[in-house]
Amino acid sequence: MPIGYFSVALSMFTPCSGVATVFSRGAYILFLEMPRLTEALLIRGRLAKRIRDEAEKLGVSVDEYLVDLLSQGLDPRDRALEYVEAAEDLLEEARKELDKGNMRQAAEKLWGATALTVKAYAYRKSEKRLTSHSELWAYTKDLIEELGEWANDSWNAGNAMHTCFYEGWCARKHVELALKRIEKLVYEVASRIKNNPHR
Repeated sequence: MPIGYFSVALSMFTPCSGVATVFSRGAYILFLEMPRLTEALLIRGRLAKRIRDEAEKLGVSVDEYLVDLLSQGLDPRDRALEYVEAAEDLLEEARKELDKGNMRQAAEKLWGATALTVKAYAYRKSEKRLTSHSELWAYTKDLIEELGEWANDSWNAGNAMHTCFYEGWCARKHVELALKRIEKLVYEVASRIKNNPHR
């Protein structure tokens, strides 16, 4: 996998099918998956700190922040698809972190998957861009009304993982149970978007 230093604006990249980040020793390693190419970029120093700070200001994971940047300029239907595919990728990353025993990183990935799924649904249903935690909360009322009360359990599990990441309070069992609930939400929304991208 080629590794290079990340020195250009993130928004200059073309949309990709997968984004994953790993934070290690004060640097982010950003993995971009594109057709027939996987690129790893090392992001460190001030830029790594700025990415983390900007994500924290918005109340989102680094993965979610990067997906937002990388999908700017897409029409809402394409953006919904990018978001839900990134959410599926984050589920896989969460499973890997869980296997490694890294509850906080697994929790962060699960929160990111949850938030991106709600954003994807909002784009698909109403072409609405959700940009804050409060907008996510407000929109989940529509999501729950349309999908059913189980979606509320999934949303709450995602929020618990958000808290887990920042506070580090959750045990493996909490993350495993949240994963099951969040998977259901991600896969249901993914099915709706992929099987009927035009609503």
